[in-house]
Amino acid sequence: MNRQWLYAKQPAGKIGKDTFQWTETAIPSPQPGEVLVRTRMLSLDPANRAWMMGKTYRDALEPGQVMNGFAIGEVVESHADGFGKGDIVEGDWGWQDYAVRPAQRLTKRTVEAPLEMLIGPLSVTGLTAYFGLLDVGRPRPGDTVLVSAAAGAVGTMVGQIARLVGCRVVGTAGGQDKCDWIVRELGFDAAVDYKAGGVRRALAAACPDGIDVYFDNTGGPVLDAALSLMNLRGRIACCGNVSQYDVEKPGPGPMAVPGLVVTKRLRMEGFIVMDFYDRRAEAETRLARWVADGKIKAVVDVVDGLEKAPEALIGLFEGRNKGKMAVRV
Repeated sequence: MNRQWLYAKQPAGKIGKDTFQWTETAIPSPQPGEVLVRTRMLSLDPANRAWMMGKTYRDALEPGQVMNGFAIGEVVESHADGFGKGDIVEGDWGWQDYAVRPAQRLTKRTVEAPLEMLIGPLSVTGLTAYFGLLDVGRPRPGDTVLVSAAAGAVGTMVGQIARLVGCRVVGTAGGQDKCDWIVRELGFDAAVDYKAGGVRRALAAACPDGIDVYFDNTGGPVLDAALSLMNLRGRIACCGNVSQYDVEKPGPGPMAVPGLVVTKRLRMEGFIVMDFYDRRAEAETRLARWVADGKIKAVVDVVDGLEKAPEALIGLFEGRNKGKMAVRV
């Protein structure tokens, strides 16, 4: 049987176990041009929650659908050229044991690496950090780079890449334990606990020369504070808005826009990682080399069992994880 988690209903505020529904159905059969894939690992991301809120860069989730999500899997049966039994592939087929996908919707992975690396640091997560920082943020040696949600999947990678290109790196995280961890284990120069209050004052102390690049994963109060501390011609890479995803009513946008953006000549740019996929091979090669050489610590927090996916996603929004959150199916 094919075990699945369905998206049961739109949450009013925080997601809960009743947001999802467990079901079992027959294993599907591939038609010409299609591939049957068995899921090996699921990626859990803040975007999973954003898809419940309405149309974004993809269609909104509808109740009754298989819960969407990025996955790594193994080809079980192929009726498509270029894919054979045993190939490791990635794609978006959601929270289920098996899925049939058109061949053009799958990417064969040829990098020799553990699946834990292929689900995040050497795939979408790492690519998001790489292109978002280097192409959108455009850091220069000696810049001060601020990263929000710095103990999370993308944030851990962004901070380490910024350090590699010669920047001073400051992160925000929830709780002193995470702040100490990103400094001690990942090489951040300073960290601010946004839960402790006084975020602007704490950031000003951690960034005495101002902020040149802000990699924004959270929006909300950290974005407000960062805008006021940006240096002339600073760059803001808008990756996510996680502080506003799992809430009943999102807060208003930052009051400093457009005033500070104009007077400080700031560039504030949103991006989606797929925009850069024509250069994917370049980025993956570089990321893999950094990981192999020990220049980047790839942190993956793995939960075992498809049945635990809802609990793990709830835990992500409660801040239980460090680094990339994934489910081993």
